[in-house]
Amino acid sequence: MKKSLVFWVEEYFYNPNPLQKLLSLLLLPLSYLYCSLMWLRFKSKTPEDFGIKIIGVGNLNVGGSGKTPLISAMAKEKENVAIVLRGYGRESQGLIVVKDRENILCSVSQSGDEAMIYATKLPQAIVIVSEDRKEGIKKAKEMGVKTLFLDDAYSKHDIKKKDILIEVESKNSRCLPAGPFRERLWSGKEVTIFKEGVDFKREVELKDATSKMSLVTAIARPERLDAYLPEVIAKNYFPDHHAFSKEELEAILIKDNADSLLVTYKDYVKIKAFGLPLSLLDLEILLCENSE
Repeated sequence: MKKSLVFWVEEYFYNPNPLQKLLSLLLLPLSYLYCSLMWLRFKSKTPEDFGIKIIGVGNLNVGGSGKTPLISAMAKEKENVAIVLRGYGRESQGLIVVKDRENILCSVSQSGDEAMIYATKLPQAIVIVSEDRKEGIKKAKEMGVKTLFLDDAYSKHDIKKKDILIEVESKNSRCLPAGPFRERLWSGKEVTIFKEGVDFKREVELKDATSKMSLVTAIARPERLDAYLPEVIAKNYFPDHHAFSKEELEAILIKDNADSLLVTYKDYVKIKAFGLPLSLLDLEILLCENSE
């Protein structure tokens, strides 16, 4: 039931059918109220200067847009760098140093999948999860960080930072709950918009391919993968940040008569310890010359 509801909401937000368009129209008054409250919230905040370079990377809409690979691409060449994020979907609370400059210090269940991607792909970076981003920034500063990336932090208007937003196309441009947008580009807030094909491009590497691969993925709007997929014998979609069990993945291998499960890095970090046959669809972002 939950799985069906998640995919229904994603369709409603990004590719609505006629009935969903009608529902969106009926919810417009609530959407206007929500957007007004978000504007008032923005106007009430005074940015705090933490004395280090902070770059917020995010998007205005609900759901995935490629924040994790973009931050990874921007951070990989920097020294004394940290990534601070909420750690959505983790089985822990509070501030946790996922990785210092040398070692990964916790499990993926404690860090969340996105934080573990950073910890694995950025060997020189410090990775911190914290619901309170300011506490995460303070901890990173204590650890000697000079440049800090905030994952999904456009709405943190009380933190002085450079904001980068990834442009996301949608057939529904309304604010919640009539559409997928959490906020607008508020007047007076300096933002750099990154567009795919202009500021960055995606590069895909297929690792450990087999002749019969079954796609298993738990990312938002999984149809985004279609442009990069090799031939697969089946597609198995799960809600974003889904916590897989070994048994359900073994069942998929049997059901699809697959030689391996094709996964993205986001799911790979959660299931690699199961010892199942995996093929990896490793999506990277390459920055264009005009991008920082």
